[in-house]
Amino acid sequence: MVSSAYKPVVDQEEDRPESSGSSSAHVGSNRYTPEEGSDEDELEDLEESEGYELKRLNKSRSKRGSTAEDAIGDDDHDDGEDEVRATRRRTASVASFELYTPDEEHRVRRKLDTHLVLFVAMLYMMSFLDRSNIGNAKIAGLVEDLKLDDDQYEWLLTAFYIAYILFEWMTLCYKIFPPHIYISCCVMAWGVLASLQSITSSFGGLLVLRALLGIGEAAFVGIPFYLSFFFRKDELAFRIGLFISAAPLATSFASSLAWGIVSLGGKTGIASWRLLFLLEGFPACLVAVWAWWWLPDNPASARWLRDRDRKVAILRMRKEDDGVEPSEKASAAQANLPRHKQKFNWRLVLSTLKDPKAYLTAGMFFCCNVAFSSMPVFLPTIVSSMGFSQRASQGLSAPPFMFAFFVVLVTAFLSDRIKSRSIPMIYHATLAMLGYIVLAVAGAAHFGHTLRYLAVFPICAGFFSAVTIVITWTVNNQPSDEGRGTGMAMLNVIGQMGPLVGTRLYPDAEAPYYVKGMAVCAVSMAMVAGLALALRFVLKAQNARSRGEWHLRESDAEGEALVGNNSRSASGPFMYLT
Repeated sequence: MVSSAYKPVVDQEEDRPESSGSSSAHVGSNRYTPEEGSDEDELEDLEESEGYELKRLNKSRSKRGSTAEDAIGDDDHDDGEDEVRATRRRTASVASFELYTPDEEHRVRRKLDTHLVLFVAMLYMMSFLDRSNIGNAKIAGLVEDLKLDDDQYEWLLTAFYIAYILFEWMTLCYKIFPPHIYISCCVMAWGVLASLQSITSSFGGLLVLRALLGIGEAAFVGIPFYLSFFFRKDELAFRIGLFISAAPLATSFASSLAWGIVSLGGKTGIASWRLLFLLEGFPACLVAVWAWWWLPDNPASARWLRDRDRKVAILRMRKEDDGVEPSEKASAAQANLPRHKQKFNWRLVLSTLKDPKAYLTAGMFFCCNVAFSSMPVFLPTIVSSMGFSQRASQGLSAPPFMFAFFVVLVTAFLSDRIKSRSIPMIYHATLAMLGYIVLAVAGAAHFGHTLRYLAVFPICAGFFSAVTIVITWTVNNQPSDEGRGTGMAMLNVIGQMGPLVGTRLYPDAEAPYYVKGMAVCAVSMAMVAGLALALRFVLKAQNARSRGEWHLRESDAEGEALVGNNSRSASGPFMYLT
């Protein structure tokens, strides 16, 4: 039943007896790939009629299958054993097909990167600007025009984060609703709310808008979960790195952009802070319309992929189900439905809520955010305390974040390449910890400005890289959609409480060195490294236990196959990335 439209990549036939019960010629370990312009309907019919999933050949399992088959004596030729051999040869033959070439897979990944990942990174950059521009609005006259005192201004910041934390559960909506609709509505919501800040005339009105803005942006932070619909777990860190790196990139030019808009405000007769809210908020409304049309719900609905590329994108993601227990994934009847039409399994949500691994990653994210949230806000103040002018402080605040932008991408790429999350996590958390120690000690000891400024670089690179890895690790640690969505919600609910601590670490009374604040951040990053090391040991133990249980089941299944009941699994157990 092998289609003539498919040709072998490696010609490696084995001399084995044919079975009359086999419906296809035995092709040994040949791997078949589609010829240019071939029709795949025959192969699709094979999938539907025979119920086999076609995927990459696993060499080690192929060899093991051959050994087990050869163990059946050649002298025993009763009908039952012939049927067993025919069935097992047939299974091996089907498993030996590869429905796409490496070049095709590379082309699909590249299109997903340029058309999907960069687009959501742009959305995140706009989101980051809209949530943080209140600091620039304060300098541009917001406080004076609305007659705000210090407590009221603090409440404007706090209202955003309270709403942001309370609505993190909305990450699960990526599973419940079509993502292109959900994301577009989120972007439209925060664009409208950010723009409406420009016409507010009272503290109460602005407070409500800030809280609603927090809800709109909380709904958007599930993008790493959304990206897991398109990328395998050993590809995900680099893509999440591209997404997260939009934050340091936005931070690096936010001050310059705000300065330009504020300067323009003086020439238009509109208050500078009002123009700032409007010009940084309204573009999101336009992009939301584009997102509705541009963003796919899954690989099958990506309008910017050719038909062949969509098939490759679907097939390559099937490997992600290898080793996942049947209870952790959609049933065969629902497997081909879009995610939002599949039955939502609340049992998997409860299971994730009881999973200690989810709390370890959430604890890491909390500690990262203690340092992460405070540095962008107070870096200009810290640089200014080193003796630089206000304008120079704004300019010198940008290079550490640009450095972080590139380091995040390199770190995420290497994390995928070495298939490890804990190693880069521990490395960058340790560097950031050392940077904070240098800032604390050098400030108290009145060391030179150069040393203190240079210490900011590993700090920024460290916590941005750590945030990227811990988000990726959270998505990697759960085999089901419900588990990944719940894990992301837990990560953000617990982790986003970090800014409530971090933004209070630099009181004016402790200027200009902020020794206590630096020390707390150093301890936080040390805790990140410690928790990452602990999770590494936990996951390694879990992987070893899963391998042992799987090999035991395989041994039992081989014994059952000898009596006509072939129940061997097609893949190994679900393995955690450590």
